[in-house]
Amino acid sequence: MSKQSGSLRRYILTRIALAIPMVLILLVLVFVLMRVAPGDPISASQGGKLNAAELAARRHAAGFDAPMYQQFWDYLKSVVTLNFGTTFSDHRQVRDIIIENGGATLTLTFGALVFASVIGIPVGLLAGRLRDSTIDVAGRLFGILSYAVPVIVAAPMLMLAFGATSGQASPLVQLNVPTQTHILIVDAMIVGDWDAVGDIANHLILPSIALGLLIVGVFIRMIRINLIQSLQGDYIEAARARGVKETAVVGRHAFRNAMVPVITVLGLQVAMLLSGAVLTERIFTWPGIGRQLIDYINQRDYVAVQGIVTVFALVVVVISMLIDFINALIDPRVRY
Repeated sequence: MSKQSGSLRRYILTRIALAIPMVLILLVLVFVLMRVAPGDPISASQGGKLNAAELAARRHAAGFDAPMYQQFWDYLKSVVTLNFGTTFSDHRQVRDIIIENGGATLTLTFGALVFASVIGIPVGLLAGRLRDSTIDVAGRLFGILSYAVPVIVAAPMLMLAFGATSGQASPLVQLNVPTQTHILIVDAMIVGDWDAVGDIANHLILPSIALGLLIVGVFIRMIRINLIQSLQGDYIEAARARGVKETAVVGRHAFRNAMVPVITVLGLQVAMLLSGAVLTERIFTWPGIGRQLIDYINQRDYVAVQGIVTVFALVVVVISMLIDFINALIDPRVRY
């Protein structure tokens, strides 16, 4: 085994080991907050609707009359087995809700990342390459405005400016495309219905822009700053002295190093996108997990809220780990 592969393996194992206490802390926080904030979940959701005997029976059936340590142990077992219980309001398995609605949230998040990358990376490159120029000032101003405008403001403005789009696709498309992966645009591609693909993409544009504006400013700022620092490096001066073309110097050398910090913080941006997706899905009537979460919060459905929040937390941890692994592959300095 080479030294580099050994260091990479050691880094991956260390990162996985460090993720275990992080996950436990997150689970403890979710468990405590879900019980402290609403108080007794059964009483909070069913109080006034049931008499004392029925309320006690419901609490016993849900396990809320057990000692707190027993409730936490049951909660940990449910996370390990991916069995997050049954909702109070509509008697659905939380796991089924995640499977059925997760594809829509994944599609929206991916669309937002594509928009942020297509806009943020070129603007950041131009701003860093043409430092203190009009393009640089305009790029920085756009980045600040996009970061400052919340989704709850950007989404309605986009709907008013370009026309409202509701849902993930037209009703006929959702009825005619057979469900296979629970990702509607992928299901349409599988059956070769390209008209449906176009319809779904058309519905995806505005929500992706509204959500992608959350992080496009972060991309612009980080790429600009890191490109400026990279262009001041000794290896850049050496490349120029060898007669390497400026486009190759910027694209092949400086840009590659400028992208490493962006990849590092990508995991944090996914967390921001998931939080922003909750409002975006609600405004655009997007059938994702975020919209379901708001509905269950309004219904004070404790089991559903706890399960969805737990899944969000686990997704952020897993993506952060994957980003760290990719970063270690790109930049060997991370492993040491």
